Amino acid sequence: MYPTVSIIIRGYNRERYIGRAIESVLAQTYTDFDLLVWDDGSIDKTAQTVIECAKKDRRIRIAACNHRGAVRSLKAALADTFGPYLCWVDSDDTLAPTALEETVAVLNENPNVGMVYTDYQVIDAADQVKSYGRRCRIPYSKDRLLLDFMTFHFRLIRRSVFEQAGGIDDEFQCAEDYDLCLRLSEITEIRRIQKPLYHYRIHPESVSHEMRLEQVQWSREAISRALERRGLSERFEVDLQIREQFRLKRRNPDG
Repeated sequence: MYPTVSIIIRGYNRERYIGRAIESVLAQTYTDFDLLVWDDGSIDKTAQTVIECAKKDRRIRIAACNHRGAVRSLKAALADTFGPYLCWVDSDDTLAPTALEETVAVLNENPNVGMVYTDYQVIDAADQVKSYGRRCRIPYSKDRLLLDFMTFHFRLIRRSVFEQAGGIDDEFQCAEDYDLCLRLSEITEIRRIQKPLYHYRIHPESVSHEMRLEQVQWSREAISRALERRGLSERFEVDLQIREQFRLKRRNPDG
């Protein structure tokens, strides 16, 4: 019999952080899960770190593959899981100890709910909390999701609903989770837990400026497709505005 929750951590050259991500999963108060760690062709010591962690806990499975990119590796990893509930954790982020316990309870108690998500905190490279996630300030609604990706982290999804929505669309090069959440919002009820049960790490190796621009472009595509599905494309179109902002700061007189 398969565990209730299938968890995925996909990593590419994350030797510095992936061990902490794995440890945060193994520290969950809810223990009926398996963890698939997908190494997307790393050339650093990511795989070795994962192997050492797996020696300590039989719930960890490892897949080491050629580099496919974030979206395709996520889709492949999800296809190799079996639990009725599924979720994923970025390889440089961490879960609060009760994240699974609290989200599983929502799905167990509410058969009509297909996805539950939580608030999050922003942390730095040293695990210090820097702020409460800005997206947490946005209340959830199906319509508001067209403009604001408030279902950012952490998400536990009912597999049957995930499959009904069509899963991950690997045509997307990024923003695939936003596209998925938009599709889920159209077929199921979504609940929010207003507690920071996920820690989203900002560090020097985080997404580059170029990748952020790409995320914006693919987010626009996700919204456009949602408007089409919802029969709103004749009334609305996406007006994308990318603004550069500048400010002055004092020079350092010592150079």
